[in-house]
Parts: sequence; structure tokens; C-alpha cells
Amino acid sequence: MTEKTAGLLRAITPFGAALLVLNGMIGAGIFVLPATVSATTGNWAPWLFVLVGLFFITIALSFAELASYFKETGGPVLYAGTAFGPAAGFAAGWMLWLGRVTAIAANLNVVVTYLGPYWSFVAGGVGRIVFIGAVCAALVVANVIGVKQGVRTVAIFTVLKLTPLFLLVFAGLTYVGGDTMPGPAPSLGTLGAAVLLLIYAFVGFEAALVTAGETRNPRRALPRALMFTMIGTALLYCLITLVYVAVLPTGGVENKTLADVAAALGGPVAATVMAFTVIFSVGGNVASAMVTSPRLTYSLAENKWLPKWFGHVHAKFATPDHSILLFGVMVFIFSASSSFVFLAAASSLARILIYILCILALPKLRNTLSPEAKEDAYRPPGGLAVPGIALVLCIWACTQATMGSWTVVAGVVAVGLILYMLARMRTASGN
Repeated sequence: MTEKTAGLLRAITPFGAALLVLNGMIGAGIFVLPATVSATTGNWAPWLFVLVGLFFITIALSFAELASYFKETGGPVLYAGTAFGPAAGFAAGWMLWLGRVTAIAANLNVVVTYLGPYWSFVAGGVGRIVFIGAVCAALVVANVIGVKQGVRTVAIFTVLKLTPLFLLVFAGLTYVGGDTMPGPAPSLGTLGAAVLLLIYAFVGFEAALVTAGETRNPRRALPRALMFTMIGTALLYCLITLVYVAVLPTGGVENKTLADVAAALGGPVAATVMAFTVIFSVGGNVASAMVTSPRLTYSLAENKWLPKWFGHVHAKFATPDHSILLFGVMVFIFSASSSFVFLAAASSLARILIYILCILALPKLRNTLSPEAKEDAYRPPGGLAVPGIALVLCIWACTQATMGSWTVVAGVVAVGLILYMLARMRTASGN
């Protein structure tokens, strides 16, 4: 444990850890994925969320064991780095950063989609690019000059985000009937593409693992938080998508949103409430990521895994200005040039690769960690069977990714490896 990590205040309660996992997974996707997935899979969409949720439980169980071995902050970076060395730790951190960049870029596209009906300027063309650029620039400037985001109570934020969704489910379940049952199964190709997109609904839980050094009794709190919130998220997605296909049975139209469902259930007022719920939810998510994600590349530079440029601190404001600027620029480039579906798939692929690396670390950590580290650690039932199933499913999910997603991930990873080697060479030369 580093001295800095040892000095962290363990102020996150088990309930707070569960809220972090929940908010890490439930962001923009829940407002877009029901329409996007049902457009290609029809009435199978609600049940596909359950199936992917079951798949993710094996990953969550594997990460629950990993989390139970460590009390320090770091999450996937710590797991991979401890098992395989600095290069693996850097790879996990760099891909985690990539996953955040593409996820936030995807989320900005969701804001544009929901804001478009109320402000035609941002609906497309130059206006869309200008709006995205303005948002990114404002967040970069705010973070560089050190404007605090005014940390609100996570519980209040969760209530504000989830209450309209619960009301939507409550009102819409009366529409569910026999005509919402699944019809003919979609083709394997359609199913594979949908599954990779559905994964976006469940990624993000690893954010809570990064804060283990600030969580009370993380060995017990994090495994429980992972399991309960994974199951709850799968059920919530299933119910919302079930309501979507029930209320909009002709819906299989990708540009329909939950605001359209709300309009059908409660009129224009309900639609407006839902639209501004997503803008609030995603806006808070984006603003939060602009605070935390640049600190990841800054931390990698502090560990001498990235060139010193990334670790530059503003002389006046004492913020990692270079890392903040880079994050903002990359979010703008991806968001302005790509769609939600493409970015969500790329983000999912990056996270799945992290999961594979961490699952592969499990057997080695079981054999090499000290008895004290393994004392009272969580163990999934069946020995390595659960991590084995998770690994196979992750590899299968990777095979469903499009060449475009692989190109983005491979390109950014290649750049990262070059930067890593430059940093290590500079360190070796004593500079």
C-alpha cells in the first residue's frame, strides 16, 4: 500500500458502495438501449437484458473475489498490475480510460437526442458539433481552473434519476400482455450484435472498485454491492424494456426514446419530465467523469507509466491540466464523429478486454498472494468454474465486436503502448 493510499479516509459505507456500483451502471444506456435493442430483436429485448445480466453475474462474482483480496485503491489497475507487473497494470488503466472516453462521448450523443425536440439547433449538422464542442470546452475550463463540482449526496442524485423510471414502469406494466411475449428468435448475427450493445448496460461497476481505499470494510462491502446491484440493474432494464415494447408495439424504431413512452402514458408533461431526467442524469455523469477520468492518466504518469506531460500540474490552479485537456479533446472527437451505438459498442469492447485481463489474474493471485491477503477473502462457488465461465463468455463477446470497434480500441491501445515504452525508456535513462 502506498503512503498516499494509506492516508485515504474510509468514508464510503456499504450502502454508499452499492450506490456507486448502481450509478456506474445506470447512466445513459437505460434511456436509449430499450429502443435500440428492440429495434433489432423485437419482443426478445427485455429477456436479453436478463440473459446478459446472468452473464455479468459470473463477471461480478469474479471481481468480487478480486476486490476481497485488496483494501487499496486502484481496482483493475491494481489487480492486473499485482498479478502480471507494471505493463499489465498500465494496459488495464489505459483501457479503462479509453472505456470512459468512449462512454462519455456516447452519453453526450444521448443528451443531443433528448434535447433535439426542444432545441432544433442541436438536432444535427453543425449545431450538434458546436453544442458538443461547447460542452466539452466548458467542462475542460471548469476543471482546469479548479471549479469544484459541488459533490452532492449520491443518494439524492440516485433518487432524482430513478424515480421517473420507476413511475414509468408502474404506469406501463398495465400495457403488458400476451402480445409482448417473444416471437421467432433473431438470427445469431443479430443476437451477437445486440449482446455486445447490451453489455453497455452493465459495464461501469468497476468504478466502485477503484475507490476501495476509501470504502469501509471493502472486502465485505464490495462483493455484496456488486451482486445486489447487478441483479437489480438487470431487473430494472428488463421491466423498462418490457414497458417500451408494450406501450410502443410498432416501436422497433431506433429513434424512439423513453420520452415517447412517457408521452404515450402521461402526455407532453410526462415526456418533458423524462427528457430532462436524462439530461440531468447524463449531464451529472459527464461532469463527474471530467473530474475523475483525467486523474487516471495523471496517476499513470505519476507511476512513470506515461510521459511526464500527462502528469503536468497547472502552476496556478494545481490541477492536472494536460490530462484534463486531452480527455476533453478525445471526448469531443469521438462524440462529434460517431453515434451512440458505435461508441457504446467500442466502450463495451474496451471494458470486456479489461475484464479478461483481470479474470486471468485470478489464478495467479490465488497462488501468490500472502495468507493474510487471502484471509476471509470471498470465493465464488465451484473453484475456478465461475471465472472460467466468465472468461469464455467475455471471449465470445469480443468475437461479436465489429471491425470498427476493434480498430478504435486497437488504435488507442497501440498509442498507449508507445507512450508507455517512451515513459519506461525515459525512466531507465534516469531522466
